[in-house]
Amino acid sequence: MQAYKKSSIILFCGVIDGDAAKKLKITKGKNVFLTEGRPTLEAGKVNAKIFLSKKITPTIISDNMAGFLFANDFVHEVVLACQYADQGGALCDTGALIYAVLAKRHKVPVKLIQSKLRTRFLGDPKSVLSFENVQIAPKGTSGYVPLVEWVPGKYLK
Repeated sequence: MQAYKKSSIILFCGVIDGDAAKKLKITKGKNVFLTEGRPTLEAGKVNAKIFLSKKITPTIISDNMAGFLFANDFVHEVVLACQYADQGGALCDTGALIYAVLAKRHKVPVKLIQSKLRTRFLGDPKSVLSFENVQIAPKGTSGYVPLVEWVPGKYLK
């Protein structure tokens, strides 16, 4: 993988709230990686605009590439988009749980940042059956699209 150094990547998961993003400070020498946010790709689209406006060039990865980054010790920190948090855990955008589990396993710190508020917790089941308007699943296949998930506190410490 290019010339990325060990522990040089800050991995963002979920759709960040624009106001919360204004407070972000990225340490020089760190690379910003964004998850794409399937099925709508909203996380990649929204977050890329935020970082580009801050003169930071992000790299968008497929949601399932995180394991590779962790296994090769590239991840310095994980930032999860979160709607609510307490001592018991956090309600985060879908995908956050796997990143939190990987972070704990690899002893990488996890930070929470305010996410774009959602009014629905489940998306359109049909949205995972196609990609950019191209059908990827056979007719008769069903889909399940949670938009948020609970990340237990034990993974956030």
